[in-house]
Amino acid sequence: MSVRAEARLLSRILRVGLLLAIAGQIAWSFRPAPSRAETDQLREGRRLFEAGCSTCHGLGGQGTENGPTLQGVGSAAVDFMLSTGRMPLSNPGVQPGRQPVSFSREQMDAIIAYVATIAPGGPAIPDVRAEDGELPAGAALFLGSCAACHGAGASGDSVGGGQIAPALQPADATQIGEAIRIGPGVMPRFSERTLSVADVNSIARYLLWLRDNGAEGGLQLGRVGAVAEGLAAVVVGLGLMLLAIRLTGSKP
Repeated sequence: MSVRAEARLLSRILRVGLLLAIAGQIAWSFRPAPSRAETDQLREGRRLFEAGCSTCHGLGGQGTENGPTLQGVGSAAVDFMLSTGRMPLSNPGVQPGRQPVSFSREQMDAIIAYVATIAPGGPAIPDVRAEDGELPAGAALFLGSCAACHGAGASGDSVGGGQIAPALQPADATQIGEAIRIGPGVMPRFSERTLSVADVNSIARYLLWLRDNGAEGGLQLGRVGAVAEGLAAVVVGLGLMLLAIRLTGSKP
């Protein structure tokens, strides 16, 4: 190949390379820009996490002697702990229990989004649709899988070792699904292979129904029906009767 032919070939290569570079630059300029809202949300999540969570869980969510790692816990666990007021916890040595919520919904979403960037993985927040569940199936599933710890009326009970299975009346449908999937505290986790999405929907429907319809017999004394109410009536009634006899009885 002559020198002139080589020069023409090299010139063509350079022109093609230049055109490809220009095309690449143009394509890059049209790339989707990151949302400002998302950036602001993550920034806010970082601020809230560092102020309220990092003391126990570490700046990177790696955990400390005062709190477990957040690696792989998932958005469901973070949302459950925040939305039920279990976190932030003032005393790391006690069992977390439902408390007034410390953050707004927007702040919780920011923390959840930020934790997902430093500790990815784990169960996502479930989409629980109680209205799609079946009430009889939910009752059977709850009594078979949950009532041993939470009580037949979902009013909570001691499970030993200083641990308490809490009352479920305050929980909403999402929190019910989250608890089933993440197993907070000593509660076991139930995967979709054990309790399907339809099962979770049914359990949520039953618990929400029980919350709103479980006291037709009178006062909610442990939600165990007329036995507790009858016992209370007898004890109080007999006590009042004996007091009346004592006060009205004749004296020698």
